[in-house]
Amino acid sequence: MPPVTVFGTANFANAARVMACLEKVGVEYDVVQVDYMAKEHKGAEHLARNPFGQIPAFQDGDIMLFESRAIAKYVLRKYSKSADIDLLREGNPEEAAMVDMWTEVEAHTYFPAMAPIFYECVVYPAMHGTPTNQKVVEESLEKLRKVLDVYEAHLSRSKYLYLAGDFFSFADLNHFPFTFHVMTTPHASLFDSYPHVKAWWERVMARPSLKKICPDMVIRA
Repeated sequence: MPPVTVFGTANFANAARVMACLEKVGVEYDVVQVDYMAKEHKGAEHLARNPFGQIPAFQDGDIMLFESRAIAKYVLRKYSKSADIDLLREGNPEEAAMVDMWTEVEAHTYFPAMAPIFYECVVYPAMHGTPTNQKVVEESLEKLRKVLDVYEAHLSRSKYLYLAGDFFSFADLNHFPFTFHVMTTPHASLFDSYPHVKAWWERVMARPSLKKICPDMVIRA
């Protein structure tokens, strides 16, 4: 029996973040479906796992965690050494600081600009049958362009292969789930205007651990 359990399937972007880390460190895991349309995430059983009624939750023995970024860091801290993988770079203060900085940028700047595009173009039409609000999308695209301007300048100036340095890190991985979904929309062409960002994204998507879960991430009606 796998040692850990993820409550929430990979078509939930935040659950996919956790699974990406588990795949990277090579830890087997169970996946328990939480029926969003039936509002199981708001039921007593799931609220006991995640009191905010969000997906995912995560169990490893006696510990139950929620918040995908915290879960992901727990997985990397506990299981990376045995897998000889270091996505957090905690042994090097300078590299760890760069990883932390771009992880924070993803959470507080990149994700807020990208998320409305994901929900309006992918989630709402597929899961709720509602039309895309183009005004929201256009406003978000404008915000995302300004964010990508900074990313393009950083990647072109630093000559780094990845955001924090010439190494794939937790900072890069955090960008994966929501960018994956936006790149399935017509707005994927936005990245064509940012060659260094596009090349970085292609390197990220070439990671075998990420490619493995992509088929399960597709959101269907």
